[in-house]
Amino acid sequence: MYALFEEAGKFQTGRLMSEADSSAQIELDSGKRVKVKATHLLLKFDKPSPADLMRQATDLSATIELDLAWEFAPEDEFGFADLAREYFSAQATLTEQTAALLRLFEAPHYFRRAGKGRFKKASAEVIAQALAAIEKKKQVQAQIEHWAHELAQGRCPEVIQSQLYKILFKPDKNAPEYKAVVEAARATNTAPLTLLQQAGAIASAYQFHWQRFLFDNFPKGTGFAPVQAPAVADDLPVANVKAYSIDDSQTTEIDDALSVQGLGSGTVTLGIHIAAPGLALTPGSAIDLLGRQRLSTVYMPGYKITMLPDEVVQTYTLMQGRDCPAVSLYVTFDEASLALQSSVTRLERVPIAANLRHDQLDAIVTEQWLRDLSFSHPAEVQEPAMPRAELAFLFRLAEHLKAQREVVRGKPENFNRPDYNFRLQGNDGAEPKGDEAVEITIRQRGAPLDLMVAEAMILANSTWGNWMNELGVPGIYRSQASLQPGVKVRMGTKALPHAGIGVPSYAWSTSPLRRYTDLVNQWQIIACAKHGNTAALAAPFKPKDAELFSIISAFDGAYTAYNGYQASMERFWTLQYLKQHKIQEIQATVFKVFPGQPALARADTLPLVLPILNASDLPRGARVLLRLSSIDDISLDVSGSLLNVLEDPQAQTLEVTDEEDDTPAGPLAIAVDINETPSEESTA
Repeated sequence: MYALFEEAGKFQTGRLMSEADSSAQIELDSGKRVKVKATHLLLKFDKPSPADLMRQATDLSATIELDLAWEFAPEDEFGFADLAREYFSAQATLTEQTAALLRLFEAPHYFRRAGKGRFKKASAEVIAQALAAIEKKKQVQAQIEHWAHELAQGRCPEVIQSQLYKILFKPDKNAPEYKAVVEAARATNTAPLTLLQQAGAIASAYQFHWQRFLFDNFPKGTGFAPVQAPAVADDLPVANVKAYSIDDSQTTEIDDALSVQGLGSGTVTLGIHIAAPGLALTPGSAIDLLGRQRLSTVYMPGYKITMLPDEVVQTYTLMQGRDCPAVSLYVTFDEASLALQSSVTRLERVPIAANLRHDQLDAIVTEQWLRDLSFSHPAEVQEPAMPRAELAFLFRLAEHLKAQREVVRGKPENFNRPDYNFRLQGNDGAEPKGDEAVEITIRQRGAPLDLMVAEAMILANSTWGNWMNELGVPGIYRSQASLQPGVKVRMGTKALPHAGIGVPSYAWSTSPLRRYTDLVNQWQIIACAKHGNTAALAAPFKPKDAELFSIISAFDGAYTAYNGYQASMERFWTLQYLKQHKIQEIQATVFKVFPGQPALARADTLPLVLPILNASDLPRGARVLLRLSSIDDISLDVSGSLLNVLEDPQAQTLEVTDEEDDTPAGPLAIAVDINETPSEESTA
């Protein structure tokens, strides 16, 4: 005897070996024996064979008209044999009963299951809705197949084009557009991105990178809701100084300025003046929430996304010709020995005499011009607005402060690679289109103006970090345990040494318009300036405040993402520069070697790192001439083939610098913020 039973939503047949009240032993065609509950047994029969029964029943079930079966079905709950007798005849055969079972089971929109072999018919309204849904699904599937065919033929349907970046970066995997791309990729055995490229969907490689960044970091766009920047309520005294900022011409968020007093008196006071939005903004305010959401300004060639709305920035930026609210650190030095004598922090309004610009003055403010006061440039060269004697003192002091840090570090800072400036012709700060002509110029690291600002900011960040720690006021610090390879810079709330810079503590505090951590630290510093020894009670953030840890975590993630995008966009524009100038060969220096793998080389005059594909045994330090491969603007890939070895590294002593030890194997080094030391950036 045979039996038909249901198990896990499937119908099976087999030979009935034994049967008890609650279960039965059944041998399947495969020879396997299974134990089946008695309630799961639906039919017992002697003939035909199980295989013949299922074949005949399957063929017959396809002929059963569902609408007619629904009409014949009882209103109350019924069994499949009941329907067979109503639909076929009162003497429905075994095959007809099985056919009715299969048909009922596969039509849940007409008949819902009420138990093993039991059913109840759906209402007319439910059936109408179900049939409409089925028809819609068929139409959608037909549309998917049509779109997939178009993509496979190298044509991109408009609806997929309009949702391209959503499909690529934040796909709804149930959406028909996404399914069409997947189906076409599977049918053509092509990666989805390559498929879309071949179909002409990606018209702009720049937009591809830009939209990916926005989807990941600015899904709601880069605009700001209207806000009103509050004025500083404090009655601040006006400082008796003339302060000068030093930035690039594109800089609008002018955070810092410098002043010098007392030259020739034997005691000189350096003023480090930081824009003070923290005097007007409060934690939890609408503008604070905007800053905390973005956490940092995003920089890229030709464009930037500011942390704060422009109207807020312009309210607090250190604009020339204004008396600007500032947190000022005054540090007094012996003029001859440059020994530090004292420091004091003041909240005040600072007259900004001029905004000096690197790109206009770097060629003028040279070491020769600063060391030899009798040296003069041609008459047509415009001298900087800041007095030459003050600039000369700032340079002498910067060299002294750097030398002191290097003693603590245990070795000198060696940064022999230049920085690169990118300029997109004609975009004037507007969002780039990706086809602009790009200019890449070199600015040597450690140029005098760079060094002056960098050392002043290190002094401020370290001094304020130490001061907050002495008063028991928590802050956000950056620390590095040692200069050993692999020991990275960490962020935390404890004032720990920063080995890379050579200071006992380091708290970013000098860019409150551009970095949220600096704004947080500024609130804490303002509390120190106002309340002194009781500042810990008055500061917005208390010791072990969970908010500080939350800010650190969020900032770390955002800052890493922003720097990564800046690096990728610098690489993008470097590749455009190669194409625009039809550069096919470059000179480079090998800086990373891996056993059995392509060596990595750095171009000598461009910010470009690339693998050398046909030479894995080149020594580190070898200067080579490379022929460039084709450029992929989407993957940002380019490689070099060795044409010639220009210089044998064995014939020279290769100086290993801190920077080289820490250079990532990625495409580009991040451009250095001129208000930060290069060592801080390269080891971060």
